[in-house]
Amino acid sequence: MDDLWELGFYGLAGHSDDPRDLLGEVRAAERTGLGAVFLSERFNVKEAAALSGAAGAATERMGVATAATNHNTRHPLLTATFATTMHRMTGGRFALGLGRGFDMLFDVMGLPRVTQAQLEDVIGILRTLWRGEPVAGHDGPAGRFPYLMQDPSFDEDIPIMLTAMGERTLEFAGRVADGVVLHTFFTDETLNRAVEAVRRGAEKAGRDPSSVRVWSVLAVVGDHIGPELRLRKLTGRLATYLQGYGDLLVRLNRWDPAVLARFRADELVAGFPGAFDAIGTTEQLERVSELLPDEWLAASATGSPERCAGRVLDQFEAGADGVILHGAAPAELEPVLAAYRAVRPAGLGVRADLNPGRSPR
Repeated sequence: MDDLWELGFYGLAGHSDDPRDLLGEVRAAERTGLGAVFLSERFNVKEAAALSGAAGAATERMGVATAATNHNTRHPLLTATFATTMHRMTGGRFALGLGRGFDMLFDVMGLPRVTQAQLEDVIGILRTLWRGEPVAGHDGPAGRFPYLMQDPSFDEDIPIMLTAMGERTLEFAGRVADGVVLHTFFTDETLNRAVEAVRRGAEKAGRDPSSVRVWSVLAVVGDHIGPELRLRKLTGRLATYLQGYGDLLVRLNRWDPAVLARFRADELVAGFPGAFDAIGTTEQLERVSELLPDEWLAASATGSPERCAGRVLDQFEAGADGVILHGAAPAELEPVLAAYRAVRPAGLGVRADLNPGRSPR
């Protein structure tokens, strides 16, 4: 069975109480041929370094990437060490994915908010350390570091990826990163504009625009999944995103902001005590579904496995280099992957680098 290097999935997608489930997920994913696992981080039982180590140890031919962790939660020397450890333990299959995170969360944690200047600074520090060079007398946006050093023998080629949504962040990612992970519920038009922004940023920086690998994130909620679970994975997840950063998502997709205002003003939504995809009941999610236009929910892959496979191809047509199949465990993806293999373009059968942060071109 050919590996589908251009497809990935999120390990422990959404909320999870048992991180050991990741071991079964990555083994199943490798058996089905998925090319990469992406690992998000939550401050409960989803610590990125531990999950990355587990995923790397349980697989042999699948890429592993954080998507994402935050540079401000670890000292840069520790982050550099995490990445070099993973790089060598996986034989070069690891990519370090960084992101901006949430300002309000960092405020209550007592951590500085993440800025582009900090990200660019810390990326420079990491790459210097991986070249075996010291960082001496550094005083920049990422912090003041009198002396940092790993090993003078190092010459590590570790890709850095950024998660990004807005145009300025996408252009920035094209300028400084090796790969970019986009966001769930982007319309095809939004995806195309996002890819163009990344390429534009790379070109402005004098880089080859095709050298930055862009991953779209597609919610896959096929009819082969039970109706109550479909409701949670589709309606619940989109509603949760709208709770957190609806203004940005609506603006990027050029959706009607009046619909978002009505959603937020609804009595159930306004007083809801948590994330809809985590604690919403079936009845509550059915109520929420009445507030969301079909157009918004259509920015996903739904219906038969064949239709879902067609939506995956749409992502490549819109410019993506890879597609992360979001919100579904590998076992839930098997019918979709079978349908996808039947329509997979021949050009995608050429093996790219196992590392999800390296360009396939």
